[in-house]
Amino acid sequence: MSLDIADAYIHGRNAMIEAGVGIGKSFAYLIPGLLINQLSRQPVIIATSSIQLSEQIHRDLRFIGSRLGFSMVRSVVGKGMGQYACRLRAVELPRPEASASPLTALAERIIHGEINERADLKSGVSDALWSNVCVNDCRFEFCHYRSTCSFYEMRAKINAGTAEMDFIIVNQDLLIRDLIKKKEGTKGLISDRPALIVIDEAHNLEAKVRDAQTLEFTLRGTCRALEDAVQLLVRQSADRTLMSSLQLVTRCLRGVFRQVEDDLRQNAKQDNDRIKVSEITGVPLERAVQILQEFRLSLAVLVSRREREIDNAYEAVGGMIHLFQVLAGTEQRYLLWASSPRGEAAVSICPKGISQFLKHSLFNGKTPVILTSATLCQTGETLEEQYAYLTQSLGYRGEYMERQASPFDYNHHTMMYISRNVPYYTPGNREAYLEAAYKELLRLCNVTDGRVLVLFSAKEDMKYVHKRLSAEKLDWALHMQREGSSQDGIIAEFRKSKGVLLSTGVFWEGVNIEGSDLSQLIVFRLPFPVPADPVYEYKASKAGDAMQEVFVPDMLLRLRQGTGRLIRSETDLGIVSILDSRLSAGARNHYREQVLAALPFRKVTEDFGVLEQFVREKGIHRKG
Repeated sequence: MSLDIADAYIHGRNAMIEAGVGIGKSFAYLIPGLLINQLSRQPVIIATSSIQLSEQIHRDLRFIGSRLGFSMVRSVVGKGMGQYACRLRAVELPRPEASASPLTALAERIIHGEINERADLKSGVSDALWSNVCVNDCRFEFCHYRSTCSFYEMRAKINAGTAEMDFIIVNQDLLIRDLIKKKEGTKGLISDRPALIVIDEAHNLEAKVRDAQTLEFTLRGTCRALEDAVQLLVRQSADRTLMSSLQLVTRCLRGVFRQVEDDLRQNAKQDNDRIKVSEITGVPLERAVQILQEFRLSLAVLVSRREREIDNAYEAVGGMIHLFQVLAGTEQRYLLWASSPRGEAAVSICPKGISQFLKHSLFNGKTPVILTSATLCQTGETLEEQYAYLTQSLGYRGEYMERQASPFDYNHHTMMYISRNVPYYTPGNREAYLEAAYKELLRLCNVTDGRVLVLFSAKEDMKYVHKRLSAEKLDWALHMQREGSSQDGIIAEFRKSKGVLLSTGVFWEGVNIEGSDLSQLIVFRLPFPVPADPVYEYKASKAGDAMQEVFVPDMLLRLRQGTGRLIRSETDLGIVSILDSRLSAGARNHYREQVLAALPFRKVTEDFGVLEQFVREKGIHRKG
């Protein structure tokens, strides 16, 4: 893999490489990366999709650098704005008389320098609470607290001159925002002219690009941004008629969000569900667009020392214009949906096609780009066929490298059990499915005496199982993941108790629990995307066979990631259990063979007795 990367760099080409679990993927790109940096004197950019991997790469870089004899490797880890604490926002928070609230306590710790990043909170923090004190609309050089701000320091380092930094490790979101800014002709966020760009966990790149290009609007946030923009104009022109225009647009926003809240109440089952927005009626959307276009024109010619504030206001008003045009049906290039990710109604818009953006801004031949992950491929006879799904999704142009297989002995160390005792899941029989799946899950957890990670696709399913298990008298400890970015605390508790951990979201990838503390991984339901999700509905509309070209490939990528949590070292033993009988032989689903071919588990059974025998033979049932 290192040689493939070196070859791609020498010939100025892009390369896509699937690297199986356990081959030392980060070493495979850091070793040539270090040598390339030494030869070129240009920085190497590494983009990941998780904070945990970014920090692991930073540690690996130090280790490899010392082994290769490099006395000093200058590197920086850049995280997203939302991961950093903002002292200014903490200071400006209103202080209620009852000062013992969790928010007040958190703000005090930030003010006194105890908390600089979200990761400093070892016990985790809810998204809703953290959103009050994280960096948001940073004032940069105009902020009184910039000299002690971790975010400001990081941004200065990742935008350093070509010869000032060797490795810039960022999340994919930051890299994508940098590409967007440079494409728009404005100053980028990351140092120009890197020698090489490595994108790890590249299976997430499509979703990350969509997220970065998505504009999200809440009533409160949009009204505030609109008021800020009008205040800038009023201060400059003293034109009081602007206030009546502001009031009209604000009334339009309130009308839109009343309908969006109704849509969410009727159709959303979970906070992160993306649902369709019904046709907006009784709101003068086109008049609002005219007013906003006048605001934007006035901001464009505004001359003031508040240049950054004007730029932010101009951008915010531009986003609102797009929103109203999409809602009015006059702009067809965007997808539209509603959600309530932080318990507050939000409307989002996103460009339909992202492949053209990546083709011209990333895979344009100016800098060699390496895409790697343990899960880039599907089944297929040729490399082109195996890499085809992501190639099409990303607009990739470049070479396909031989897949590097995991060195782990899955044939002797693992077994996969597919339950045939659970009814097929459909929205109409959810209760019957949950009850049967719950009973099967309980039986499986007892087989290995706990030491089980359960992966759910839906939070509601996880909460149902947690409630049922909490009422049982169990022989093992029960844990459920916490809200927040860091899951280190709950993983440590799970390992110590050798119990059962119920999880979703971030636990499908990036979690590394070696040894006998994790002996079984249960997939509660196959992770198919929701067909009614506007993004997947659009992708399906462009496919000839949506099931085979969109839904099965997407499910397979996620399933491969999830089941990859089980075996993390050469000595690990364990079983993967899938409680979704759509995968059973009796279901006769066409994708069963694709799933079995894509996963590394060669011993597959639907017989519970065979599973119990394997557990006894391998000694998996004994508590460690």
